[in-house]
Amino acid sequence: MAAKKKSFEESMLRLEEIVARLEQGEVSLEESMTLFEEGTKLAAACGKQLDTAEQKVWKLTKGADGAPVAQPMEE
Repeated sequence: MAAKKKSFEESMLRLEEIVARLEQGEVSLEESMTLFEEGTKLAAACGKQLDTAEQKVWKLTKGADGAPVAQPMEE
């Protein structure tokens, strides 16, 4: 059974926990590598979620002068 996809907020909270543990420097090299791998995956997922959200809110179109103009995205 597939794991439930984490919300942005859940992913950020877990990422903050990982950073705090790594900054403490009290975990083994193996555990550090595991945490780092999880953290990079979470950071990428959060970035993708932010990009998707931004695309839903704004789309770039060309104005009369050809310059990009930000407009609300249509549903």
